[in-house]
Amino acid sequence: MKIAIGTKNPAKVKAANLATKELGGELLSVNVPSGVSEQPFSDEETMDGALNRARNALKETGADLGIGLEGGVVRTPYGLFICNWGALVTKAGESFIAGGARIKLPEEVAQELFGGRELGPVMDEYTKKQDIRKSEGAVGIFSNGRITRDRMFEHVMELLIGQYEYSKRA
Repeated sequence: MKIAIGTKNPAKVKAANLATKELGGELLSVNVPSGVSEQPFSDEETMDGALNRARNALKETGADLGIGLEGGVVRTPYGLFICNWGALVTKAGESFIAGGARIKLPEEVAQELFGGRELGPVMDEYTKKQDIRKSEGAVGIFSNGRITRDRMFEHVMELLIGQYEYSKRA
């Protein structure tokens, strides 16, 4: 079985490796467009990005399954929270969607995003590190390393794989 993920981001690819372990087969990693803004600003936009990446990865590679993982932010009355969504699509056109952990961003980070910036570069400046999005992510920083970006997306992958497996029982 060929499984394609629509990104080259190491944290997301590491999480998607669960699919190859659980379902067998080979994982292909391809850069494909998300079709949404660089900084998704709602659950819906982030979900659309995940679905678009999954569909585009499937189309690009001809794989059996396509996976899309997308991070975004959501404005709430309690502040700006990170959100993350995943999608798994099949050649037959089935699609499965799952979301994961959320954590509130500090006000100074939120203000940068409200000003039109993307979380990745803001986090690099905030932490004085490079490529936070490819390693621990904002969730890793603000959870004091208890949950890293790859682990956050692993939970989403578990939910996607579980839904896919359950659908095969019927």
